[in-house]
Amino acid sequence: MRTTAATSVMLGQSGNLFALEAENSYRKNIGIQLYTLRKELGKDPVGTLKQVAAAGYKQVELYGFPNADPLIHGAKEAGLAINSSHFEWESVVNPKDAAFSDFQKILEKAKALGLSHLVIPYLKGEYIKDLDGYKKVAENANKAAAVAKQAGIELSYHNHNFEFAPKDGGKSGYDVFIEEFSEDMKFEIDVFWVKAAGLDPAALIKKLSGRVTQLHLKDLKDGLTLPNYAGGLPADAFQELGDGIIPMEPILVAAKAAGVKNCHVEQDQSPDALTSIKQSIDFLNKL
Repeated sequence: MRTTAATSVMLGQSGNLFALEAENSYRKNIGIQLYTLRKELGKDPVGTLKQVAAAGYKQVELYGFPNADPLIHGAKEAGLAINSSHFEWESVVNPKDAAFSDFQKILEKAKALGLSHLVIPYLKGEYIKDLDGYKKVAENANKAAAVAKQAGIELSYHNHNFEFAPKDGGKSGYDVFIEEFSEDMKFEIDVFWVKAAGLDPAALIKKLSGRVTQLHLKDLKDGLTLPNYAGGLPADAFQELGDGIIPMEPILVAAKAAGVKNCHVEQDQSPDALTSIKQSIDFLNKL
């Protein structure tokens, strides 16, 4: 991006090197990962989701699926689309049988709801102890992704920071996933946790072009010691978009080039989650 010609192509009317076009699809169809609002949803799912829609969000990403009926009902009442959900991940990672029968039941409900994406949200215990654990996860995820594909649903994996911790020979669990995931098994990249691990989210999206289906957008407080692989981040490490150290414009530009389908705002911790999600969408709308 050093030549005058290349620079002029990228410059928008605002003069920002990564200025987004007015009709940017991610802004127009921005989602929210509902875990952000778990406290509010526990008290009033319908009212909370109507506030989500009023703030300008167009879709929601569920959590806890298939046991998410109040969230599904509330989203429909608010006129919010539902394309994706995090789900009970052990149905894939530790299936009770070779047919993945528990995951098959989840797929049936997901298909009936019209979901296009299911996301493995987390790992713990023996699965992340060593590289062999990650290889076993990848093996089962690939099998489940093939089953999901038959149902018209894409399966992906959502990262935190621990997957990037160097293990044997400096290799990380995420490196295993990059090498071992099949063509059908995709990634949902959480830009906060990538940055917490000391990496550049936009660069990772570019590296995995064609393999990333969705993003989680959240910002990271300045002044923290990075890389951090083991958690232990303070609650205020999670910032509204624009208030931290993660530049969102190059991430969204990289996302478009890489074929990312959906972007969801998420903020794991906030003293006032509804105010936070309004601030984040206002920031995105001004890019």
